[in-house]
Amino acid sequence: MKSISLMVCLVICTSISAQKFTDLDKSPIDISYYPHNFSHDRKFAASLIGSDPAVIRVTYSRPAKNSREVFGKLVSFGKVWRAGANEETEIKFYRDLMIGGKAIKAGTYALFVIPEQNEWTIILNTDLDQWGAYSYDEKKDVVRFKVPVTKALTTIENFSIVFEKVDGKSAKMYMGWDGSVVMIPIAL
Repeated sequence: MKSISLMVCLVICTSISAQKFTDLDKSPIDISYYPHNFSHDRKFAASLIGSDPAVIRVTYSRPAKNSREVFGKLVSFGKVWRAGANEETEIKFYRDLMIGGKAIKAGTYALFVIPEQNEWTIILNTDLDQWGAYSYDEKKDVVRFKVPVTKALTTIENFSIVFEKVDGKSAKMYMGWDGSVVMIPIAL
């Protein structure tokens, strides 16, 4: 009996150790929260106020510049872009709010952009679980609005999304890469 148990254990251990894992993705996934400290203080904050304090969560991949010219070359002007790499970027609103001056219901949306040299069109779309923007369907857009592009203070190596609290009723979401930054106003 002991020899059978040892044999089974040996087979299982050999199978597990032979498993091949993939290498680190060149554009790793990241998550950005508003409020920013939610990801670090989640357990503490929830126990204090008794509810989920998150307002927005963005899940996206962070491609690198790698000495390439990004906008106008790697990411074409005038074409729908997934706002990152790999799967489309997803933005989850934990409650109803206003983004870019438009009322949005709580829920999860695909976030796409159409970059131009001086402005980007921001798009929230209901079609989730897409690879890139290859099957993007404009008929599923919930909202579209334009925001101006500003020059980054320094080169941003990896595509990034961050939030900034303005006051208790508003925030700003920034997207930046290479030398370009856009700001999206949010009313809570």
